[in-house]
Amino acid sequence: MSTIVEERRAQRSRDGSAGEPALELAGAQAWYGESHILHGVDLKVNRGEVVTLLGRNGAGRTTTLRAIMGLTGRRTGSIRIGGHETVGMSTHKIAHYGVGYCPEERGIFSSLSCEENLMLPPVVGNPKEAMSIDEIYSMFPNLKERRNSQGTRLSGGEQQMLAVARILRTGANLLLLDEISEGLAPVIVQALARMILMLKSRGYTIVMVEQNFRFAAPLADRFYVMEHGKIVEHFNAGELETKMPVLHELLGV
Repeated sequence: MSTIVEERRAQRSRDGSAGEPALELAGAQAWYGESHILHGVDLKVNRGEVVTLLGRNGAGRTTTLRAIMGLTGRRTGSIRIGGHETVGMSTHKIAHYGVGYCPEERGIFSSLSCEENLMLPPVVGNPKEAMSIDEIYSMFPNLKERRNSQGTRLSGGEQQMLAVARILRTGANLLLLDEISEGLAPVIVQALARMILMLKSRGYTIVMVEQNFRFAAPLADRFYVMEHGKIVEHFNAGELETKMPVLHELLGV
């Protein structure tokens, strides 16, 4: 397993422009129809980092993830993935740069088995990045046990694991995760935290939108706080304690 991880890290260092961030937004704006949601978002995510977007409901966090994937309406400014400008690209072309999006609603196909859900998406990123079924089952033993179960028969936690595992099959190495802990039992949330740390140890880059601050706080290297479609605060994990008064004011945590 360690050899596979080393090969993937070496491949990542060859892909894209050397030294470029995994993701960089500069003055990013986005609309849904006539509704102007993002008002000049600036953020940077380095390769191998876990970065969390914090903010109240309606602050623009989910729209930021959707804008990165090209799932909003009009977008302006700059959205660079691995050094490649993507703000004018369609979603399927953006995915080819190794981006995987796990939406809040999960999108599990209820009529398919767990394994059929896993096998459904094509490899659109780097084929060498795509996790095999055996690797998936090693990371998510629950899914191996339930591989023949229909999507509707999986628990909420198992569905969330399946939703994340499915994008790992595509060859994505930049993962956009939207509220993956929402509504889940504490024991499942702990399992998802271990999953995030394991993916980070393998060199994946992760951007999380999270309302559950207790879940996100120990996992992230850096935090961005959003309000009214803008970044209003940015700090490293080491500054978290000193920033708590500000977070309490902005988020009520």
